[in-house]
Amino acid sequence: MIHIIGGGLAGSEAAWQAAKRGVKVDLYEMRPLRSTEAHKTGKLGELVCSNSLRSDDPSSPSGVLKRELQMAGSLIMESARKHSLPAGGALAVDREKFAQFISDRIEEHENIRIVRGEVERIPEGVVVIATGPLTSETMVREIRGLINSEYLSFYDAIAPIISYDSIDLARVFWGSRYGKGGDDYINCPMNEDEYNLFYDELIAADTVHKRDFEDARMFEGCMPVEVMASRGRDTLRYGPLKPVGLVDPGSGKMPYAVVQLRAENIEKSSFNMVGFQCRIKWPEQKRVFRMIPGLENAEFLRYGSIHRNTFINAPLSVNKDMTFRSNRDVYVAGQLSGVEGYLESTAIGLLAGINAARKIKGQDQVDVPESSAHGALIRHLIESDPKRFQPSNINLGLFPPLGEKIRDKKKKRELVAERALKEWAVYIEKLKDRIELTGAVE
Repeated sequence: MIHIIGGGLAGSEAAWQAAKRGVKVDLYEMRPLRSTEAHKTGKLGELVCSNSLRSDDPSSPSGVLKRELQMAGSLIMESARKHSLPAGGALAVDREKFAQFISDRIEEHENIRIVRGEVERIPEGVVVIATGPLTSETMVREIRGLINSEYLSFYDAIAPIISYDSIDLARVFWGSRYGKGGDDYINCPMNEDEYNLFYDELIAADTVHKRDFEDARMFEGCMPVEVMASRGRDTLRYGPLKPVGLVDPGSGKMPYAVVQLRAENIEKSSFNMVGFQCRIKWPEQKRVFRMIPGLENAEFLRYGSIHRNTFINAPLSVNKDMTFRSNRDVYVAGQLSGVEGYLESTAIGLLAGINAARKIKGQDQVDVPESSAHGALIRHLIESDPKRFQPSNINLGLFPPLGEKIRDKKKKRELVAERALKEWAVYIEKLKDRIELTGAVE
């Protein structure tokens, strides 16, 4: 029996990997009996921020990670592929159908028992802790007993979602940058005067508990739009509002700035404001964001918000098999471990689930190849300087260098991707697991 605490992406994936290897799993999830400041439902695998899983380019680091997960039979990737939405070169999902599929598959598996309610004590035996960045204070106290350092934390933000019916389609246009993926985004073009007026009001907007966050560490990959704007008037135009690769069919020219909206569901009834995660007070969001062309009468289905993300100092506390150094029967998975991103969390959950199942079955540990995307994440968690440790998405800099120096960036990415998938295939073969459908191991 494996006890898995947390039914997010990492916990669900860990449970799936262990269960399909014939091991009994108790999966604990406190929602909906007790929710968090970011979750809205009690579904397993609920996405709380963006509905995008980033680039799906096979040679991109995130593209490589997706393909490694698929090769390992990831439940999360199965759901993502089944419920994908048009998003240019990215993989985006219908968040409701995505989470429902994961919940249904977990609930249907004969080797998994879902236990609803908050876990106040770490159970005896083999355990995977995948409580995520919004870990309850009760569990925080429990985990502190396992680690050699205090928790670290940073602040994360989510973007607003607006109703499609409230968008003025006469003022916007459909399209993707450089035509990749077709007409997947709604683009709200701004001229210079519109942008400057919007920028001034954004900078002046009243934010939530501003003093509380003055010294808070923000994760660069999810920077609040108003914080990004504070770095300079043109920062947004080189970031989420960059017009490069887009042509307004009305004028035949590239706009001065562009706000992009990405579909949240397959029906395209709601759209996410790409890059507009924020900590601005809700009335101010309505006032300022309605200054964007096409959004003058926007109906906000969800406002942007900010919340604390918590993670452990993995280089001081974790072994390469994702067990705690203080207790080799307890594994950590997901964002709590110190990775950032949906699929990165899933990847660590997958490895924790595989390793925990092998322990239960008395099988030897199989090391993850460093040149794979999964291995690159493990290297980040284990080998980073603990004094400067911060969460990270998968990126090219985490992979070991190639044997030869390649100047062509595109060629370099392709070679790194090719090597990663080749080594990952060897790893999968080395596992030599017999996937059991019956006769589960207690």
